[in-house]
Amino acid sequence: MNSSKKNKPKLLMLVSRFPFPLDKGDKLRAFYQIKEMSDFFDITLIALSEREVSKNNFNQVKIFCDKIIICKLTLFSKIFHISRSIINGNPFQIGFFYSYRAQKKINSIIKENNFKYIYCQLVRTSEYVKNHHEIPKALDYMDALSIGAKRRIKKEPFYKKWIFKLENERLIRYEKLIFDFFEIKTIISEQDQKLIHHPENNKIICIPNGIDDFFFKPIQIKKDHDFVFIGNMSYAPNIQAVKYIYKNILPKFPKSKLLISGASPHKSIIRLTKKSNQITLIGWVDDIRKSYYRGKLFLAPMIIGSGMQNKILEAMAIGIPCVTTPLVNNAIKAKQNKEIFEVNSINEFNKVISKLLKDPKLQKTIGENGKMYVKKNYTWTESTSILINLMKEDYTN
Repeated sequence: MNSSKKNKPKLLMLVSRFPFPLDKGDKLRAFYQIKEMSDFFDITLIALSEREVSKNNFNQVKIFCDKIIICKLTLFSKIFHISRSIINGNPFQIGFFYSYRAQKKINSIIKENNFKYIYCQLVRTSEYVKNHHEIPKALDYMDALSIGAKRRIKKEPFYKKWIFKLENERLIRYEKLIFDFFEIKTIISEQDQKLIHHPENNKIICIPNGIDDFFFKPIQIKKDHDFVFIGNMSYAPNIQAVKYIYKNILPKFPKSKLLISGASPHKSIIRLTKKSNQITLIGWVDDIRKSYYRGKLFLAPMIIGSGMQNKILEAMAIGIPCVTTPLVNNAIKAKQNKEIFEVNSINEFNKVISKLLKDPKLQKTIGENGKMYVKKNYTWTESTSILINLMKEDYTN
């Protein structure tokens, strides 16, 4: 930890996944917030987990925490509580991440410690502490999960549509209900703030993501691909984006090459790589900058999902020109045609890509402008300081 533990207030933080490795957006946000908050709080971290956490991953987080408790989610627990959700009307993902054993452990930890604040990441963890009114609490909605479920309805096969329709309706109710159990509510972007169906959603504080300084440090890697896409490749919006590139962009540029890099590639993505000699799939790498640098352009045709796409911030920080959709840039707010390219159709995508591939000077200009924009507006220190100050003000009043 970066400063003395003496006299620091105690903070209890709950996350639905262990925040390392940084292969998912919620884990990345949790890790860097923990890192920044450790200067001001003694953090007890309670992490739900479906699998064992390796010693290396544990130690990467432990240096910023006073204590870490991992609550294992068993298959029986997940099945039981998802089944209960059918009856009690909670979203299925609330049931998926709930455990009686974890609840008992959390109650005991709260009773035994003098926490000044409780901080929950995502509504998935809110059920564990919503009735602990003796300690002020903050909830990071992070994304409007309800809209994420709604956007998937059109893209899922017919036999899955009803599940996402039902989950959307339940998440709308739950996101509204849970609002009043927490003193502080935060979210990642203004567009997600407006999608929380509560009459006072304007009181939800927007706290954006940031970029680690190492993304701004150049490395020498040959650009051997025209396009690159990076992200957790088991995540539905990322899978959909890659399929979009495969179907609508690669055929227009038959000599181009696409690099896909990300953890846990879905079987449908693996099948695409076998169908097309234009695609290279390398999975996850420890220094993800090496994957970004191999592409001339970063393509992110995201048409489902929610929140702020850190993959775009990272690509911009490295200086790679990005072509994406309004869904993504509405959260980032980069200047169109100056810091980023925002397009609305397949035709626009291909026109912009063609223009960029023919003009290396334009690539460099957009890349540099994007890099300066991210450097100026997205740092973990500044964004997390908003959260720290809100908590300190709340428990000292």
